[in-house]
Amino acid sequence: MPRATLLSQRLLVLFLAGLLLLFSPVVSRFADLGHWRGIPAFLIYLFGAWAGIIVIAAWILSRTRD
Repeated sequence: MPRATLLSQRLLVLFLAGLLLLFSPVVSRFADLGHWRGIPAFLIYLFGAWAGIIVIAAWILSRTRD
């Protein structure tokens, strides 16, 4: 499979996983969990998922330069 096609597929899967993590009923589960050290669990989840998506995207893109 050509490298460009594989890269596009990986980024598409990451995009769809990001949509699932950030815009789904999964997010609403964290709204009522409470706080951790004064920070709402909802915000910790959102920023953690966002950071994870960025890290995985950077990892996918850095592997293509080899």
